[in-house]
Amino acid sequence: MTAPPHPDLPLLPGETRLLRGADEQRALGAELARALPPGAVLFLEGELGAGKTTLTGGLVGALDFADAVTSPTYALMHVYPTPAGRVLHVDAYRVRDPQELYEMDLEDLIAGSRLSVIEWGEGLYGDYPAAPILRLEHVEGDPEVRRVGRVR
Repeated sequence: MTAPPHPDLPLLPGETRLLRGADEQRALGAELARALPPGAVLFLEGELGAGKTTLTGGLVGALDFADAVTSPTYALMHVYPTPAGRVLHVDAYRVRDPQELYEMDLEDLIAGSRLSVIEWGEGLYGDYPAAPILRLEHVEGDPEVRRVGRVR
């Protein structure tokens, strides 16, 4: 399993950015949508409520998906059809063993997607070594501000 290279992402490994509010989170998602090549996998990590799904909403919206993007926590995955191709949005928070996702044909779903965004996917990092990982965090003292950093 490989992901295409991604040299033009808006954040370099080790770089962080402060995002003030949901609009800036969605704007970063839109930047990512323009920078990630077709077939890319993107991992998002961070505590509950850090903005992973909001950022994904901006990403999917930039690919002309007009409906709401919601967390797939209980469904495990949502598929968003866009004119550029489908976007796979996976939330592996409740998955105890990554093998469960592969039994759901995750590899085939990723292979056929324009983009795959995986939240809480730590167990899959080794399978997609070229995939960027972004970490979103609450900033203490301001409930509207998030820090986003690129882990790899």
